[in-house]
Amino acid sequence: MPTQSQSPADPAHQSVAALPRDRLSVVIGIATTGRAGVVRTTVLHMANLADRPDRVVVSVANPADVDATGLDDLPFKVDVLHGPKGSSAQRNTVLDHAGDAGIVFFIDDDFLIAEGSVTALRNLFATHEDVVMATGHVLADGLRGPGYDHAEGLSMLERAVPVDADAAPRTVYSTYGCNMAVRGAAIRAYPERFDTILPLYGWLEDLDFSRRMAAFGRIVEDPHLRGVHLATKTGRISGRRLGYSQIANPVYLVRKGTYHWARALKLVTGNVLANSAKSLWPEPWIDRRGRLTGNILAFRDLLRGRCRPGRIHDL
Repeated sequence: MPTQSQSPADPAHQSVAALPRDRLSVVIGIATTGRAGVVRTTVLHMANLADRPDRVVVSVANPADVDATGLDDLPFKVDVLHGPKGSSAQRNTVLDHAGDAGIVFFIDDDFLIAEGSVTALRNLFATHEDVVMATGHVLADGLRGPGYDHAEGLSMLERAVPVDADAAPRTVYSTYGCNMAVRGAAIRAYPERFDTILPLYGWLEDLDFSRRMAAFGRIVEDPHLRGVHLATKTGRISGRRLGYSQIANPVYLVRKGTYHWARALKLVTGNVLANSAKSLWPEPWIDRRGRLTGNILAFRDLLRGRCRPGRIHDL
């Protein structure tokens, strides 16, 4: 079961700056399902960087979800962990096995980090002791289109304009799930974990976790932490299920208290309008009609008083 947010009156509620200093080792966590080739390519990309993490943890529900051939010979340790299926549950598996990590950096299995990002993470958390979570600058996001292949992603990284050395992190509302880092000391000090009531793809689990962790420190976007999100289309949740989650999950988070209703209403309205307008001539890479059907089913359940995230298991 997910943990509840701590209130400012709780004894455990304190500034992250009051926590012990970490040895800022970087563990990269990847939750993946049904995309063994994709995650293998992403891990090998990190091995080709000069600036590498200390450890990579791949969290799967099925042994077939990762091809571990040759991963023992990389310049960092790769651990494959098995546990319950679902983005939230699989990310919790990473957190529960993070050990004494200074920073846990979650990336999607198709997110290519840029050279220098690991050092940027260490510098950020070492010099800004009030930061509890961080997200990076996405140089290109295939989620807004048909996606990119690995070669295209590498080309974008190579062509990226260098960041001004004086560029400072800025406070943001939440992290972006394809690349989000959390301070290791905060993981060990507080009971917060990803909410497993948000099943499968875990739509908005990154926002929910960020808003709960915001009680303990600042959430920032660091321009020196960069990468490309390929947004590979294989192995994604069905359009109908995602459409249902686009309604059910924001409603659940508003009721839970981690999402403001005005923000949720704006998100829901935007998704429903996009699915409706584009359902006649949908993009080849998006199941707009399935998403719209899921939206309608969720609204029907909302009127009947039975709209909840877990209903997608029945779709």
